[in-house]
Amino acid sequence: MELSSLLTRFSEPETLRMAKLGRELRAKGIDIVDLSLGEPDFNTPEHIKDAAKRAIDENYSHYTPVPGYADLRQAVVTKLKRDNNLDYKPEQIVVSTGAKQAIANVMMAILEPGKEIIIPTPYWVSYSEIAKVAGGNVNLVRTKARDGFKITPEVLEKNIHPNTRLFIFSSPCNPTGAVYSYDELKALAKVFEKHPEVFIMSDEIYEYIDYTGNRHYSFAEFPEIKERVILINGLSKAFAMTGWRIGYLAAHVEIAKACEKLQGQFTSGTNAIAQRAAITALTAPLTPSFEMVKEFASRRERIMELLKETPGFECQAPDGAFYVFPDISFYLGKKFGDNVISTASDFCMFLLNEAHVSTVTGSAFGSPENIRISFANSLKNIEEGFKRINEKLPLLK
Repeated sequence: MELSSLLTRFSEPETLRMAKLGRELRAKGIDIVDLSLGEPDFNTPEHIKDAAKRAIDENYSHYTPVPGYADLRQAVVTKLKRDNNLDYKPEQIVVSTGAKQAIANVMMAILEPGKEIIIPTPYWVSYSEIAKVAGGNVNLVRTKARDGFKITPEVLEKNIHPNTRLFIFSSPCNPTGAVYSYDELKALAKVFEKHPEVFIMSDEIYEYIDYTGNRHYSFAEFPEIKERVILINGLSKAFAMTGWRIGYLAAHVEIAKACEKLQGQFTSGTNAIAQRAAITALTAPLTPSFEMVKEFASRRERIMELLKETPGFECQAPDGAFYVFPDISFYLGKKFGDNVISTASDFCMFLLNEAHVSTVTGSAFGSPENIRISFANSLKNIEEGFKRINEKLPLLK
């Protein structure tokens, strides 16, 4: 059967592949501790679910406007002003089926064959693959642990080429938990000022999950480059609404209209019930979200203690998100029986098959010496996962 060559341009997300492998083992009766997926283990807050129930009773069951309900886009505008002191208008907002669709809309609107996107690594797995689907050339730029896994102005400047069209990053970062300070963003913005042809996509989906004690900072705060900044956000992480599939972008009106045009041909408007619930989520007090972040902060402390007790793992404490990203180079080249642990992927498969703990290879994020471990799971499961890992690591010789 002959299918489109487009399918050869990109790979299946490693996060989803590991989840699938874990499910297959569970189906065989094997107990798997899942420390792989980036999904809060909390339920959606009651007041948001109540809003969805009201929407059903009020018959929000028809097609929705492609860029989202007007009052939801206004709620996004209100949120951006309240939390970020950013001024946008509803026509600059496009609501999508998750932040992933918003990212895809932007890449298809900006990239084309011969145009380049800069992606600092480590990076979220789908950035590069969506860019390939859009026809862009991917320039993966390694960052270093000593720099906090953050791109520096000097490295950024060196990697902007005549065909560079887009830069994308996340802060807080998936998978490293790196958070850019105001001064760090300002220094990068100075570089972008010199390159007016480059757009900046700022993925802020983990905005509220921040342990630094500082407020969240965005590239959109710098007026010199704001017209070229596309802010990406959504409700999956901070509101425990992963399955509701609500994301949004805020951008110059021309970019917003371009994304609306694309979305109109692919999915049209996002789910009506989820949109009505999103209005409540964005405008109500954020108390449930902050309580969830407190729990994540407690888990962060505990998982760092467990990492220190785990031989061969080197790891910085994350400043945001709910992942740790340890360097496991110590185990590369070691053997389990006749099998050589040549890559982080091999190491993850060893943990899955022998320790029955699911993690994600750092290779998927552009960092082949690391693995990603999620602490979006209960302390009981996190501790059980590390217990199993430590029991099996001595098998590697």
